[in-house]
Amino acid sequence: MKRHLISAADLTRDDAVLILDTAEEMARVADRPIKKLPTLRGRTVVNLFFEDSTRTRISFEAAAKRLSADVINFSAKGSSVSKGESLKDTALTLEAMGADAVVIRHGASGAPYRLATSGWIDGAVVNAGDGTHEHPTQALLDAFTMRRRLVGADSGLGRDLEGRRITIVGDILHSRVARSNVHLLTTLGAHVTLVAPPTLVPVGVEKWPCDVSYSLDNVLAKSDAVMMLRVQRERMNAAYFPTEREYSRRYGLDGERMAKMPEHAIVMHPGPMVRGMEITAEVADSDRCTVVEQVANGVSIRMAVLYLLLGGSDTALSAAPARTEENK
Repeated sequence: MKRHLISAADLTRDDAVLILDTAEEMARVADRPIKKLPTLRGRTVVNLFFEDSTRTRISFEAAAKRLSADVINFSAKGSSVSKGESLKDTALTLEAMGADAVVIRHGASGAPYRLATSGWIDGAVVNAGDGTHEHPTQALLDAFTMRRRLVGADSGLGRDLEGRRITIVGDILHSRVARSNVHLLTTLGAHVTLVAPPTLVPVGVEKWPCDVSYSLDNVLAKSDAVMMLRVQRERMNAAYFPTEREYSRRYGLDGERMAKMPEHAIVMHPGPMVRGMEITAEVADSDRCTVVEQVANGVSIRMAVLYLLLGGSDTALSAAPARTEENK
């Protein structure tokens, strides 16, 4: 593993498979009566969130605490940032407090990279989402969920997603999740197709390692996984489609469309879902939808990332079953 996790594009196939395999071990720990490992005892992880978040912040917090790290949650609202404090001064403050890792979510694309390369802090930096750029741990948990469902938890160890066909549907233009998934899934050998209205497809997408389609119905029958994305109105400054009803009719996933998918295919969503627009309640509540699994898998993936970035040893991980049995 490298020192920081800023972009999914920085990961090699071996890096990604190592994280997925480590997450599989972490998931087994979560199934035990005592869910803690002593691996990061004495380490401090700071959740530095400049944007509102529920799932990601809580997921990172749970991951760090299960590894016995001390966790500091920093929210820009109600802090000196709201008084005008710069990212540099905030970072220097965290460094002075002895942060071993900083998990940062920021509205500006490139903020985590700036934090990691500026020399302001010595700890590891993990990108928890920056603007419309990337969200690498979300892509990792998505890949982890796909591997578990399509390959198997035990049989998937050491394996990638070679030959799997993944379809990502919706607001590609504003989605950091889509960008990270294209990079990571391609690295893992999957074939990715983006589906969206022409107005929600980024300029330069032809340089991305994926295909683009403007028809959802044309790709459903050959998809192993269909990932629906929320339309991010908070990032929009113009009208990108006529009406919500029109968008839902052409790019929403309902029961009729889900029936066109192969029997083994799964439906995914990074959340939060807008039921009735990009996905119907029938699909969201079906057995083929992995939304709740993705949340649970997110904790395992983030445990794996923190464990590997902060120098977790194989000994500590292999000792987990014994420690758990002793404490039962």
